Amino acid sequence: MTPAIQKLRLFQMAPLGNKQFPVARVLLCLLVAILLPLAYGQSRSRAGAQTNSRKKSPGPSAQRKNSAASPSPSPTPSWLDRLGEPPPPPPRPSPTSEQQISPGDVISVETTEVMLPVTVRDSNGRLVTALTRDDFHVFEDNREQPLRDLALRQVPVDAILMVDSSSSTARNLDDFRRAAEGFAERLSPDDRISLIKFDDSVQLLQDWTKSRFQLQRALTRISPGMFTRFNDALLLAAREQYGSSQSRRAVIVLTDGIDSGRGTTLESAARALLEAQVTVYVVSNTEISRAEKLAALDSLMKGTDASQRFNKLQIDDLRAGLRALDESEQTLEQLTAATGGRLYKPRSFDDLEATYAEVSEELRHQYALYYTPLNRTRDGGFRRVRVEATNPSYETHTRIGYFAPRS
Repeated sequence: MTPAIQKLRLFQMAPLGNKQFPVARVLLCLLVAILLPLAYGQSRSRAGAQTNSRKKSPGPSAQRKNSAASPSPSPTPSWLDRLGEPPPPPPRPSPTSEQQISPGDVISVETTEVMLPVTVRDSNGRLVTALTRDDFHVFEDNREQPLRDLALRQVPVDAILMVDSSSSTARNLDDFRRAAEGFAERLSPDDRISLIKFDDSVQLLQDWTKSRFQLQRALTRISPGMFTRFNDALLLAAREQYGSSQSRRAVIVLTDGIDSGRGTTLESAARALLEAQVTVYVVSNTEISRAEKLAALDSLMKGTDASQRFNKLQIDDLRAGLRALDESEQTLEQLTAATGGRLYKPRSFDDLEATYAEVSEELRHQYALYYTPLNRTRDGGFRRVRVEATNPSYETHTRIGYFAPRS
């Protein structure tokens, strides 16, 4: 109770004598009306101050809640942040690496001695097999080179049998198996063979072997696919299959040469083959596919105008396929010529055995010419090579050049 209120009550309780004074009562009522609100307001003010004080100083639990709710000024970095900035992208290859040099101009030579596999045919296309060193002239950049004493050597061959198992040849894989077995039987005992198939992917079915039985088992594992990764198959064969051996190197591939466009370019594949000094023989089924497409197109074109309009999409597809076959034959011709090989175009799959037999016969009677270049400059420059036979009626086939070593 406040002192003001106590005084007010004492004043009310004090007697005024026997006589009552109306003026005093009025003054007393006015005093009570003034003092009571003031006293009550002071009490409320102190109570409010205490309440506000309690609100401004939260308890431990409230402090913990507020502490949890407020964000940390320096949050701990996550595992992603701790990895740091991503590494810079790898540098793009120089655009001049494949544009200034054509596929036929790329062959690497690491030694001073150059070996050229040479095939010689007469005017009738038959192999010439009884020549000597004196029957050849080798030119490097139009300058004749002296052949070594042991210019003609029997050098083993490492031959990769490669098969296109895509939809274009899938139904004739048995013909290829028989042809591949006959090819292997005709090679020399020291020759090695490996087997690669390509379609949606490129698979090495048999690594290097001299065993004809192992090759036969690998041939049974060929299964058909859909697409044609022709360029990728050539690139992998050149880079992965040939090491530092001094053997002759050959790839014999059954394909139409039409790549699905899902991987590397033919130019890159050709470059790799030439750098590895691989001779490429292509047994192309383009003639077989062309005959099938022409027959289908002829049948559709014999129909009425209405049927031709109805089948227009199919007609256009057949014509586009024929154009693709023509372009493929041109590129395959360039590829085989640049590497010193040959393009074969059998007219039916029944002719595969005879075609592969001809390839094996060529490899068995191929000359290996050795010479030491007169140009000893180790500048990495390209050297163009030409081989001529003394008999002008003979036609020679070899790769078109090599790259000199670089110091």
